[in-house]
Amino acid sequence: MSPKAPLEPFRAPTGVMLALAWASVMCLYIYNDYFSMYLPGVITNMSSGRMGPLGLATPRVLVGVSVLLAIPALMILLSVALPAVASRWLNIVFGLAYTVVEALTFLGPAIFYRIVVALEIALTIFIVWRALRWPRQVG
Repeated sequence: MSPKAPLEPFRAPTGVMLALAWASVMCLYIYNDYFSMYLPGVITNMSSGRMGPLGLATPRVLVGVSVLLAIPALMILLSVALPAVASRWLNIVFGLAYTVVEALTFLGPAIFYRIVVALEIALTIFIVWRALRWPRQVG
């Protein structure tokens, strides 16, 4: 048998890598929220207009949660659409901010929830790390 040739290396551009990381974060958010609905009492609370620890689902709370979830969704596009300097700084700032937000929600009601939040934290730390190491143009 002849030895196999090495795999072709592929290095995604930094902006694309960051966009993919934000997309992964969003998928984890969606799945964690979805599976949380299977916990006892969650649907009952939702039906009565309560949003877990946030309390009543007032217009102000709903706007706040919408903005909180819209930012990572927008970072998927902004990571590749903005100039590199702006993308880098937004990824650092929002990556750090969302690491803190996720850490505050880590003590969720179930082990599956904590596992997913730990993955979200790892991804947002990766986002900050990758943005800080954004390569510079040569020459």
